Amino acid sequence: MREAGMPEAETMNEENRSYTLIPDLAALAEAPAESILSRTIYKDAQVKAVLFAFAAGQELSEHTASTAAIIHILQGEARLKLGDDDLDASSGAWIHMPPQLPHSLYARTPVLMLLLLLPQP
Repeated sequence: MREAGMPEAETMNEENRSYTLIPDLAALAEAPAESILSRTIYKDAQVKAVLFAFAAGQELSEHTASTAAIIHILQGEARLKLGDDDLDASSGAWIHMPPQLPHSLYARTPVLMLLLLLPQP
């Protein structure tokens, strides 16, 4: 797994409104053959957003996170293990996980996934 630096993004500040726009998440990540790419695309005190691209057949072995997290499958088909449950997830799937939930992922096809880590206040 490789983590790259922050991608090109537009940050707008107008009249006390501030936001970051990434027009096309898929354009930021293409998994190299037989590999996994992870790229932090945003981070502040409330959230860390990491974009993952998995080549077909790649997997993240079972692990836990110290914070709550959200997985959003943007493209592809994956097999997820969440606690004791084995689930199929494809484009559009959205999962909220509490801290310390054991989980893993196996990419059945190339997968693009957005992971949001939500640190406790």
